Amino acid sequence: MDPEVDLDSLAERVTYVGSVEHKDTPGFAGHPRPRTDASICPRPIWDRKTASDWVKSAVRDGITGAPWEGEFPRYVWYRDGDTVYEGRLVNRVTGEYKGYPLDQSEWPDGV
Repeated sequence: MDPEVDLDSLAERVTYVGSVEHKDTPGFAGHPRPRTDASICPRPIWDRKTASDWVKSAVRDGITGAPWEGEFPRYVWYRDGDTVYEGRLVNRVTGEYKGYPLDQSEWPDGV
């Protein structure tokens, strides 16, 4: 990460858009089309504002992973209790992310 990146400003620009690949019922992301190898997001997390706040928090706190694509990190992580979510950049121009829960064996160090 570039030490000159203003994480607070960057965090204000990122959003969560979701992915039908990680849903099992219709929602703001669209009609579900879960992949057989994709984890399903818990339904309480279907609130777009909450998920966007989590992505913003991860960026603000620098809990990000390389490579950076344009101005945004490809990965961000957020821990909520006993669950760690990985956010994956899906639009490098607008800073939009999808997210999904990780198995504990997949958690990055320090999260």
